[in-house]
Amino acid sequence: MSSLALGLGSRTAPLRCSVISPRSLRFPISSQRQWQWHQTANCSSNSSDSIERAINGNRSFAQRFKNEKPDLLKELIAGQHPEMLWIGCADSRVPETTICGSEPGDIFVHRNIANCLHENDVNSASVIEYSVAFLKVKKIMLCGHTKCGGAVASLGDDDLGDTLNTWLTPIREIRRKHQAELDKIENPDDRAVRLAELNVHRGIEVLLANPTVQTAMKERGLTVHGAIYDIAEAELRVLDTPQ
Repeated sequence: MSSLALGLGSRTAPLRCSVISPRSLRFPISSQRQWQWHQTANCSSNSSDSIERAINGNRSFAQRFKNEKPDLLKELIAGQHPEMLWIGCADSRVPETTICGSEPGDIFVHRNIANCLHENDVNSASVIEYSVAFLKVKKIMLCGHTKCGGAVASLGDDDLGDTLNTWLTPIREIRRKHQAELDKIENPDDRAVRLAELNVHRGIEVLLANPTVQTAMKERGLTVHGAIYDIAEAELRVLDTPQ
């Protein structure tokens, strides 16, 4: 897949890409920091500082948005018409609107730990149903990423507690299914990336089996795509996916 009209940019000029490199954007990327699954709560003043930064940041954003894009604001007040459903990881380093250079209203979003789709998950199913059947999105993008804590954790069978153990079950099953392939990859980071890719492919299989998605693909040309976001390069790599 060499080129893809993702509909991520402005409404007048959708972004076309196989790799998206928002190098002009300035946002923190920490490719060295590892996600630790077991963290102790930090009750220092940093917590209140982060809330204050969020509020102040919103005030600045609101002022700029009202001044620079009043027409877009009017569109958003009238309703939403996103072209894409983005299913991604909840990782703070992979904010879809930022890394895709998009505007409010461009992307309908569902994020969870390790961008994992469970066949019987009402949460993700409701997002898919609403965005496809009612908002009539034109594309679905399922995106994993490098340095994914969920993928790293799924390479082993450490006890992460009932909730996370249950949530990561599909990815750990993928690992077992492809154990021979993964064992040949010496670099642990590369091994985790490959598992993240396999997880995206499995998620696409889940999407393609969804009756609502199937109907939209047949009747109005909905397309489903997969990608991996490289945190170190700040780039999206689009995967070859069946339709």
